[in-house]
Amino acid sequence: MQDKNNRWIMTAQCPSRLGTVDVVTRFLKEQRCYITEQHSFDDEPSGRFFIRTEFRPEAHDFDANAFQAAFAERADEFEMSSELTTPGRRMPVVIMVSKADHCLNDLLYRYRTGQLPIDIRAIVSNHPDLASLSEWHGIPYYHLPITADTKPEQEAQVWRVIEESGAELVILARYMQVLSSEMCARLSGRAINIHHSLLPGFKGARPYHQAYDKGVKLVGATAHYINEDLDEGPIITQGVEAVSHADYPEDLVAKGRDIECLTLARAVALHVERRVFLHASRTVVFER
Repeated sequence: MQDKNNRWIMTAQCPSRLGTVDVVTRFLKEQRCYITEQHSFDDEPSGRFFIRTEFRPEAHDFDANAFQAAFAERADEFEMSSELTTPGRRMPVVIMVSKADHCLNDLLYRYRTGQLPIDIRAIVSNHPDLASLSEWHGIPYYHLPITADTKPEQEAQVWRVIEESGAELVILARYMQVLSSEMCARLSGRAINIHHSLLPGFKGARPYHQAYDKGVKLVGATAHYINEDLDEGPIITQGVEAVSHADYPEDLVAKGRDIECLTLARAVALHVERRVFLHASRTVVFER
């Protein structure tokens, strides 16, 4: 079995043009790199091409800087932008949370066991409730209360934590505050949110109780990048589970929490493994 810790990831995109796959695969062959996984997609309406390739260098003296420089020259003809990710890299993240701990607990477990290639630099909350959980994991916890009057000051503090920690991704693990337009713009493409998905849609308080009253047969969750439109950013992934008349409101809540955890963890994994391309208001997602 091959060691996944020696697999590099190259992602690229460009205008749709003849030879886009060939320019990547031919270059990798010339550089003595063995392709272990590859996905590509051509979006016909926009005329945009996307590709993600995992590869293993056969040469022991593989030089990443020289590789990137040489590929940039080759890709220039296609107006192709690319990014190279080193093997085993753990993306630095900040998690934001309020009082509900189910998504945070799940992320911490996957982080602790190495299931998610992330490096949690800090946990930020508008409540003090989960400080002990953060402390047990040895992660800095920032209790930053917020009111309507203090929102600009609180978000400035949050941004300071994000910058000083070097976080490349912010995970809203049931952070029950609406981010300002300015904060959404700053975190565009690098902040993932999770929320319940119920059909028909139930907004406001006690959504699962509303769903029970309507006799819903499916509960689910949606993970997406944030934007100015509440819960309507570009979707990364969704999860769903069947329920029945035998499920009472507390059962719907429990199943909803489970699917939220799984969906959020999946979205984070897809992002940190460079499997997601933001494309206007949509995403191109290359599943594992």
